[in-house]
Amino acid sequence: MKKVIFGLAVGFAGVSGMAQTAVNRHVVVLHAARMLDVAGGKMVVPGEILVDGERIVAAGTHVDRPAGAEVIDLGDTTLLPGLIDAHVHLFLHVGAEDMQTVKESVPERTLIAAGAAKADLMAGFTAERDMGSEGAGCADVAVRNAINTGLIPGPRMRMSCNAIDLTGGHEDAIDYNPAQKILSNADYADTAEEVVKVMREQRKGGADFTKIYETGRDSYRDGVFHSMYQYTEAELAAAIKEAERTGGGAGSGRGVAVHATGEPGTGYAVAAGVASVDHAYQLSDATMRAMKEKQIYAVPTFAIAEYFADHAATPERAERGRAEQKFHAAEFKKQLAAGVPMAMGSDVGPFPHGTQSRELELMVQYGMSPAAALQADLLNGAKLLGWGGQIGELKQGYFADVIAVPGDPTQDISVLKKVGFVMKNGQVYKRP
Repeated sequence: MKKVIFGLAVGFAGVSGMAQTAVNRHVVVLHAARMLDVAGGKMVVPGEILVDGERIVAAGTHVDRPAGAEVIDLGDTTLLPGLIDAHVHLFLHVGAEDMQTVKESVPERTLIAAGAAKADLMAGFTAERDMGSEGAGCADVAVRNAINTGLIPGPRMRMSCNAIDLTGGHEDAIDYNPAQKILSNADYADTAEEVVKVMREQRKGGADFTKIYETGRDSYRDGVFHSMYQYTEAELAAAIKEAERTGGGAGSGRGVAVHATGEPGTGYAVAAGVASVDHAYQLSDATMRAMKEKQIYAVPTFAIAEYFADHAATPERAERGRAEQKFHAAEFKKQLAAGVPMAMGSDVGPFPHGTQSRELELMVQYGMSPAAALQADLLNGAKLLGWGGQIGELKQGYFADVIAVPGDPTQDISVLKKVGFVMKNGQVYKRP
């Protein structure tokens, strides 16, 4: 008898749940003066989007208005997909990068990361890739899961846990007393076997993809850029093979991304078949050709370099930083001419979260048209994060990630700093 009663209870709960879902389903019509056709690089005038639940049902100059639908008229604005940042650090904040692992506990940093995720979302970034928790292990997974379950607001996230680095490598505690055994901001791996083992541990912890530091500290003087590689092509190939074993191909959002500034490390990474080369200050002709052929994305990260130069400790460091940025900008133009595919990543964290649309301004300033920069952000970013065909365009069946800005971003990319409306997954987080 108890089993029968329990079965009836479960049955009624299921019916009640379905009824509740139907009642709670929210149908919204968005109207604005313009809407961005991302692939076409042009405006649709006017623009309307019909949203049912978490998905876009229709988009065009006019959509149906079902009975009971909420109509949100956004006036003289442009509707466009939520922005995508392929290189963020939720666990970093201004002024604390070098000593965070020493001064701040992981619980404190996790709370800070939750605030950073909200700031990015409110600035119109509805999808991001966190490129290393910077010593917080897989605490980033908890942030992603809290966002996904609705506990906290934030973008769609791809998480890597810690980055992987050599002993004494880029993120190790260089210049500190070794006897104090100050922790690295990354996970140590000195051989191909150790890289694979760390990857397995991180995937067990919930990581979506793997970040590897392929180059160490750089130097730029008198027009010469020098970058020291950290892993061989064979070691990187072992990492990529392991990612592929677990379903992590380059376009899946579960592959391998590298911090790589210059040759020969950038060349080793591309030959091995990484998903993206982040920073990419220097690429040889052969590397650029291979990136075009393999559709491996360069992620320039101009905004962080600008911020460091503007906030340098001495005039000499500021001058050196600006000279290096000028070199990077010139190389960027060569990469564009060679057909290297680009994605937008700002390296936000050491500079304030929610301000990273500056990266798109700099991509335009250094050689891209506004439409091309938006395509790099939205189309290429969606593919890089493994959400191609689901986000990055305003099309039927896509997730309802929509923002609105004043003016026309294909004419003035700076209007992306003025996001007045944010919808993610059909839920409105910000409105005028």
